[in-house]
Amino acid sequence: MKAILDHVGIAVKDLSAALAFYRDALGLEVEAPEEVTSQRVRAHFVPVGESKLELLEATAPESAIARYVEKRGPGLHHITLRVDDLDAVVNQLRSRGIRLIDEHPRPGAEGSTIAFIHPSSTHGVLVELKQPAMANQSAIRHPPSAISRFTLGELELVSLSDGYLRLDGGLMFGIVPKAEWSVVAPSDDRNRVTLGMRPLIVRGARTMIIDAGLGRKGDTAFDDAYGVDHRYDLDRALADARLAPEDIDIVLASHLSFDHAGGFTVRDASGRLRPRFPRAQYIVRRGEWEDATHLHSLNTARCRADDYRPLAEAGVLQLVDDDVTIMPGVKVKRTGGPSTHHQVVTIESGGKRAAFAADLIPTTGHVTESWIPALDLYPMDTLAAKRAFNADAVAREVLVFFYHDPSVAAGYIRKEGGHLRMIPALS
Repeated sequence: MKAILDHVGIAVKDLSAALAFYRDALGLEVEAPEEVTSQRVRAHFVPVGESKLELLEATAPESAIARYVEKRGPGLHHITLRVDDLDAVVNQLRSRGIRLIDEHPRPGAEGSTIAFIHPSSTHGVLVELKQPAMANQSAIRHPPSAISRFTLGELELVSLSDGYLRLDGGLMFGIVPKAEWSVVAPSDDRNRVTLGMRPLIVRGARTMIIDAGLGRKGDTAFDDAYGVDHRYDLDRALADARLAPEDIDIVLASHLSFDHAGGFTVRDASGRLRPRFPRAQYIVRRGEWEDATHLHSLNTARCRADDYRPLAEAGVLQLVDDDVTIMPGVKVKRTGGPSTHHQVVTIESGGKRAAFAADLIPTTGHVTESWIPALDLYPMDTLAAKRAFNADAVAREVLVFFYHDPSVAAGYIRKEGGHLRMIPALS
């Protein structure tokens, strides 16, 4: 078992006094607070190198922190060890007779999963085990169903899954130091982080799927290079959503990178490529199509002709030039950034709003505006588009769908104390 010190929890009675020391006297940055409603506690994280301090403020008299402070006074409450596979660790400890406060992992702060070990088994220290929201691929345990359903006015939104892949952490987080991004996205021994692939179904007047994952056209070498995990894939997700490829009327592309458009086509028994969704029209931005069919040295690794050229040959391709309405309540908006004509999808019904952020904000960690992948061809365009997107998401209570986050399908972006944070949405 590999464990890393994630943070030290400190129970505080007077938050303003605590901040006067840690923030004002020591000059440390205090992140925006996060409320863990299930524990009736408000957590204030203070980064210190590769670990953090967690100032714990009770939000109700009956909370465990309030009882702790009343009994023992403020001070050191627990230490937290970060692990890659919390389920496996809990099972291992249980088999060795270790006394656990949490027999099964439960939700914690920052979208993590946690479990506490009783101090009687740790020589008097309360120890918390934590698996971050973006966990190592080996820790992912596929649930019986990896779909999440949401209602938006008169529309039904269903987040699907096409499994997982791994990309180099430096490519995914750009100028952000590994000491920072590895806290939320632990890497494997090849420095790769785990990413989800989450196409989105929109059901209204018609049934639409936005992007379609990686598909299964890669060979063994490709799957090894990208750490492809298809134990749960789009076919199974569609079945869990009680849908078949024949039920899809519209396939909408945010852009044509292989991890978004790979699932647009399949090989039939004869080896011939054909559209995966036989009744659907495939809608692609004209500029994106032109770029993807005239590759250059910077985008040749991202686009594969087998994913999209068969669409034109089959007569199911529809190109659009502007920010247009695709079906009632669903519009596209060009952002640029990851590619010249990358676009997000905005969805509105019954006075409620949602957005499919695609690669503009690929994971919940990328909500922070400076966290921009090195893969983006136009990073300054990404920065400008993210600022506008985040401002709108905060002001209009937009439900944001994160295509590449392995753990969180969707959430709301909040701004507190000058910092942006993401609150996972419950399906």
